[in-house]
Amino acid sequence: MPATVSHSHRPTTKVDHKPFKSKAASKHELRDRAKGRVPNEKGSRKTPHQQVMNKFDRRNQAKQARLSKHKEHLKETSVFSGKDGAPRNVAVLPLCPGGDANFAIQQLNQSLDLDSNSENVAHRVTVDRFKQKLQYIPLQRDLSACLDAAKVADFVVVVLSGTVEVDELGELILRSVESQGMSNLFTVVQDVDKIEPAKQRQSVLASLKSFISHFHPDQEKLYNLDNRQECSNLMRSLCSTTPKGINWRDERSWMLADSVQFGRGVDEPTIVTGFVRGRGLKADRLIQVGDWGAYQIEKIVAAPLPKEIKRKGQEVKMDEASEELLEEPSTDQDDLNELAPDDVVMDADDDDGMSVATTAKKGVLLDDHHYFSEGEEEEGGVSTRKLPRGTSRYQSAWYLDDVSDSGSDLEDMDMDDEAEDDEGAPEDGIEGFAEPEPTEGGPSEYPQSEMMDVPDEDEDAQQLQRYRASKRDEAEDDREFPDEIELPPNVLVRERLARYRGLKSLRTSEWEESEDRAHEPEDWRRLLQVPDYGASRSRATREALVGGVAPGTRVQVYIKGISPEVEKAHDPSSPVTLVSLLRHENKKTVVNYLFNLSSDHTSSIKAKEELIVQCGPRRMVVNPVFSHGGNTPNDVHKYCRFMHPGGSCVASFMGPITWGAVPVLFFKRTSQSPEQGLDSGLSLIGTGTSLPPSTSRVIAKRVILTGHPYHIHKNVVTIRYMFFNREDVEWFKALPLWTKRGRSGFFKEPLGTHGYFKATFDGRINPQDSVGISLYKRVWPRHARPIQGSLMEADKVPQLVHDGDMEMDG
Repeated sequence: MPATVSHSHRPTTKVDHKPFKSKAASKHELRDRAKGRVPNEKGSRKTPHQQVMNKFDRRNQAKQARLSKHKEHLKETSVFSGKDGAPRNVAVLPLCPGGDANFAIQQLNQSLDLDSNSENVAHRVTVDRFKQKLQYIPLQRDLSACLDAAKVADFVVVVLSGTVEVDELGELILRSVESQGMSNLFTVVQDVDKIEPAKQRQSVLASLKSFISHFHPDQEKLYNLDNRQECSNLMRSLCSTTPKGINWRDERSWMLADSVQFGRGVDEPTIVTGFVRGRGLKADRLIQVGDWGAYQIEKIVAAPLPKEIKRKGQEVKMDEASEELLEEPSTDQDDLNELAPDDVVMDADDDDGMSVATTAKKGVLLDDHHYFSEGEEEEGGVSTRKLPRGTSRYQSAWYLDDVSDSGSDLEDMDMDDEAEDDEGAPEDGIEGFAEPEPTEGGPSEYPQSEMMDVPDEDEDAQQLQRYRASKRDEAEDDREFPDEIELPPNVLVRERLARYRGLKSLRTSEWEESEDRAHEPEDWRRLLQVPDYGASRSRATREALVGGVAPGTRVQVYIKGISPEVEKAHDPSSPVTLVSLLRHENKKTVVNYLFNLSSDHTSSIKAKEELIVQCGPRRMVVNPVFSHGGNTPNDVHKYCRFMHPGGSCVASFMGPITWGAVPVLFFKRTSQSPEQGLDSGLSLIGTGTSLPPSTSRVIAKRVILTGHPYHIHKNVVTIRYMFFNREDVEWFKALPLWTKRGRSGFFKEPLGTHGYFKATFDGRINPQDSVGISLYKRVWPRHARPIQGSLMEADKVPQLVHDGDMEMDG
């Protein structure tokens, strides 16, 4: 009988389902499982370009890159290919005294059994072995000629000597050519066989290689001109190497003149023949011809090289019978006007026939408001004025009582902001003040009575003289006491600094430009306005990409307007260069250049000191205004009185605009002495880059008036030596006070008639601390003068004086 099985129910009705065994989970569950561990994403590929490709895709990608690179190479070298291709420009530049560029060219040609031309002018040589043409530019040790040749050279060959060292002039030429930008560089050495004893030749070559590597570390080899094999290797490199070019030059059309045929007068055009390089040459754009200036193109005519035709065993050279017209100016041709015509200026600015009624200021201007005393403020109501018929609301603002008079040229200024994390100085405004102390209770550390004992005039004058003698002279050390001035006691500060104003903060105060209208230069409103620099530059550079005479074409450019005086000063041995200007590049505006003063220049450069600058194809004599760089919220930058060695700033002046970041060279004239020998009379003091121009960029000069704490009682301080009469205290009483240790304060009340006054600060101050106020006025840039002729004769340029150039140093 089978055994009976007892049946029992489960002890509970709860059902435990199997867990869902899925590898995917919610984000929070994955985060909980990780328990803070960071996953290793080293091998993950997120974008399609990072995904793993198969073998076929990898090969295809490499092929596409190879074809693209080959296409780019053909595009770069196509200008040199063919029988009618352009020659490769080779500038031969001797650095040592006695260096001979013609000897170097002769040695290079003889290495390939080529005919050599001993003339000291640019000439062409055909290299049949490499199917290329070279155009040599032999140079003398002339700075301007070397700079012009290096601008249009595909290769720069520097000639050193094994027996003579590079002097100061040679180093200046090398530094200048390097700083303006150049293409490929090669170095050759002559007179190596003259070194005795012979075992020293290797050490001399090693020394020369170390010298050139200091300027160009990529120079791996020096070519010996006395060695035929090395000269042949250099010729191979010149004919086969692809020039790397110069960025700013290749954005424009440029040309090295083969020949220049001057007209008989100004009415007849000057014909310049050469190969078009860079972008396409357009007849509508202006061209810069060396240092002669900017001119208009009358027409562009084809000028192919003579062809050699063999006929019955004889070689007959035949020129092209007809001249093919390639380009003519259209109605869109640029004019030579540097400033806008008078009728283009807005009607609101044309107020010459109206007179501005002057008002009596009762106090200094602080930010955008005049502050008065309680009694004066009640009297200073706005009265109705009779204005000329048709006066706009913009013009009527010049006649209100709350607008400062014509003596006010002051603005609200923001300090330079080269680094966003830099903290402001106390003299910069509220951003430079120290934090208030937790408590101000308790007696002062230096308790003195509030009663003031004013000394007599003789004793006060002696104390002032001793106090100022204890400080260092500002002219000797502008770094320690920047912007501080000391006025004689008999000078009224409110009159001496009538054009200055105060600011609450350099970074937050708005600059009221209406205060500057009475003092702006005469042609200020006629300058080129560039509201959007990026879009304007992009439009001008894109326009140069399309149209014009194709690069590599030999043409004759008919230029109109070149005066006969240029022909008299022209040296046939110096190269003549043509650079096509982009649209608007002949118009004047406020030009800003980044100026990096070389640390090798031991002395400081004062603002508005005469300098010679080169930017792209142009050279100018300027008296720049220095200011701090960086971006500020209100586009206001502090004026720099001096530029110290190793520092950098922004140099501003009124000159022609240059699109793009173009290298800038800064030269300064030096005194020549007979014992210096071949001295250029110039020194390269700094380099820089062109920055976006702006007429709205405000450059504000700051002056600081300092005083000495005389009596201290808690937070109330009696100050002297800042002013010397009661009226000046009343005039400047609205300005904020600051100390060099970061305390801030304000005027409380004047004391006596000697300029003493009480002030209240946000904390206790030290008796050794200095109390100051900051005042500002706008500084206007000056006009640039173009150099006519050689760079060495720049001192012969007449000095032009413009309205508004003379600034009160205050």
